[in-house]
Amino acid sequence: MKAKLFPAAAAVATFAFLLSAPLAAQWLTIKTPGIPRTPDGEPNLSAPVPRTADGKPDLSGIWRGPMNSPYNRNIAVDLKPNEIQPWAQQVYQQHVFNLGADSPRAHCLPDPPPFYHLAGNARIVQTPALTLIINEGVSNSGTTRTIHTDGRGLPEDPNPTWLGYSVGRWEGDTLVVTSNGFNDRTWLDFSGHPHSEALRTVERFHRRDFGHMDFEMTLEDPKAFTRPITFKADKTLVADTELLETICEYERPAVHLSGTGAFRLTPEILSKYAGTYEVAPGREAGVTVDGETLALRLGATGDTHTLVPQSETTFVSTGFGERVEFAKDSSGAVTGFTLTTGSGLGLGERPSSQQKAVRKGGPASAGR
Repeated sequence: MKAKLFPAAAAVATFAFLLSAPLAAQWLTIKTPGIPRTPDGEPNLSAPVPRTADGKPDLSGIWRGPMNSPYNRNIAVDLKPNEIQPWAQQVYQQHVFNLGADSPRAHCLPDPPPFYHLAGNARIVQTPALTLIINEGVSNSGTTRTIHTDGRGLPEDPNPTWLGYSVGRWEGDTLVVTSNGFNDRTWLDFSGHPHSEALRTVERFHRRDFGHMDFEMTLEDPKAFTRPITFKADKTLVADTELLETICEYERPAVHLSGTGAFRLTPEILSKYAGTYEVAPGREAGVTVDGETLALRLGATGDTHTLVPQSETTFVSTGFGERVEFAKDSSGAVTGFTLTTGSGLGLGERPSSQQKAVRKGGPASAGR
């Protein structure tokens, strides 16, 4: 079966799961051997941390990212505008209004480095001198990282690569991984923040019990940002399953992400949509103006969408394609919006779904 991938850019890539064979043949129902279990046979995720022969925590296993982190869409969500270098902000705006047409994912190239910690599954294989991270590739071809823990340092003048060069050391029970040597072709998020070849990352892996891992990543690139970016993510062990092979193939341009986002609105018009909206009782969403775009923050998840105008009332979420349609009353005042998701935004063709939101405090004045 061939299924559409996450269309995070102007191309919809496809991959074959080879589901013609029974699922049992893919080991998806095989019980993971040698792990602690509860009396009912379920994996005991609260059991003590397993350790290697030398007493270090054993990080081995399949781990799932939190999935709903706002940093996946916008790595700079915590930065102020003046903390992004002018050239990087200019390139970011180009990517936003081009709707991801030139993103690496559009061409089956590796996803943003933070993505592999924030979404999907990855297998960690730990040995005394080498640790591997095998990414399932939820929406792109799987990739494998090599982390050297044999005492070597980082290369001083490396040939730039997509995943960089990584070395690790132990600080107590935390594995600290430092990486450099990235090329400047990857994006740091799905909205399109760029980086330079000066990018350097530090990752911290701390397995706090059998089934839970605290992860922290710091990205430092003074050529693109005036201060480091740090985010945290909780990882959960996934037992009794296996990784699926993921192969990315370029297929055809996605209709709603075809790089035609040339429509612009003035700040005065954009400001009419800013405000707080009620999605459901006790659930709110906030809309703010961000340069020539809008930012939609969903209170329930903290997820932030960068919205690019397609008309005066229709906006598209860059990178993922969710659509927001603002409603107005007879006087032209904004009364609410409808958020449409689905219709191929995930793996395969999911039915579209809609959420309606009403502006709190009544419609915004049309003349404001």
